[in-house]
Amino acid sequence: MSKITAAITAVGGYVPDYVLTNKILETMVDTNDEWITSRTGIKERRILKEKGKGTSFLAIKAAEELIQKTGLDPKEIDLVIVCTASPDMKAASTAAYTASQIGAVNAFSYDLEAACSSFLFGMSTASAYIESGRYKKILLIGADKNSSFINYKDRATCIIFGDGAGAVLFEPNEEGLGLQDELLRSNGEGREFLQATYGGSSYPITKDTFDEGKHYVFQDGKTVFKNAVFNMADVAEKIMSRNDLVNNDIAWLAAHQANKRIIDATANRINLEEDKVMMNIQKYGNTTSATLPLLLHDYESQLKKGDKIIFAAFGGGFTWGSIYLKWAYNS
Repeated sequence: MSKITAAITAVGGYVPDYVLTNKILETMVDTNDEWITSRTGIKERRILKEKGKGTSFLAIKAAEELIQKTGLDPKEIDLVIVCTASPDMKAASTAAYTASQIGAVNAFSYDLEAACSSFLFGMSTASAYIESGRYKKILLIGADKNSSFINYKDRATCIIFGDGAGAVLFEPNEEGLGLQDELLRSNGEGREFLQATYGGSSYPITKDTFDEGKHYVFQDGKTVFKNAVFNMADVAEKIMSRNDLVNNDIAWLAAHQANKRIIDATANRINLEEDKVMMNIQKYGNTTSATLPLLLHDYESQLKKGDKIIFAAFGGGFTWGSIYLKWAYNS
C-alpha cells in the first residue's frame, strides 16, 4: 500500500472590491507613492468596507469560489480550518460559522491563529489529519480583515495591510505529491514587537484605552523587518538543504507577502531567479493569513503537476517556518 500524503487539489480566493491606492493614502497620512513603493513594493490594497461584514464574509467567498470551480459537494468536507488573526468575534468560532454558511454540515471546524504564519501552520495541521487516514477532504482557509484594527492615521502600519481570503482543499494522494517536509518555529519573546495589545485577556479595552487608540495594531518595523529577513530566508534554505534541493529543482517560491525586500532576500538566499518568485504584494499588500493561498489563487494557471514549491512565512509572536510541497495537478 502506498504511503498517503496530503495534496492540495483545489484553490479559491476572494478580495473586496474597494481599492485603497497609495495615491489615496497620500490624502490620509504624511506619505507618498514613491516612498511606499520603494520600501514595501505595495501599490494598492483591498479593503472590506461593508458594515457588519467581517473575516467570515471573506472566508465564505473564497470557499464558495473553490466549491463552484470544482463542483465539490460541501457535505463531503470533513474539516474546515480558518486561519486568521482577525476572527469575527471572541469565543464564537469564525470557522464554525463559515462551515455552516457554505453547507459543510458534516464537518467539524475551528480557528487557527499564528499571525502571518497562520496559513503555513494550517498547512501542517491539515496535512497531519489527512496523513492519519481519518479524514479525506479538509478545507483550509486563510482570511483576514486587517482593516478592522488598523489606525489609518498611523503611516507605519496603514500603508502595509489589506483584506482578503484564500482557500485550498487538501485530499489524500498516493503518488508522492503534496506536502513533503516542514520546518516550523516560534519565539514568544518577540510578541512585543508586533501585536494589538488591548482587546486581549491581559489588557481588556476600556474607554480610555479605546480613546487613545491602543486597540490598533502596533509594529516595531525595524525589529520585525530584521527578524523576518533572517528567519524566512534561514528556514527556506534549511528545508532545501535537508531535502537535497538546489535552485534548479524549485519551480516556485511562495513567500509571505509582507514586504518585497523580505521576499527578495529570501529568494536571493536560495539563489532563485525572479521569475520563479510568486508576487502579488503590489496588488493586495499584506493580507496576513491570506497571503499564501492568494498567491496560489493568482498563480494557479501556471502551476504544473509535480512542481516543487517552497513556502515561507514570518509573523507576529514571533512565528515563522517553511514548507516543501509538490503540486498535485495541472490547472
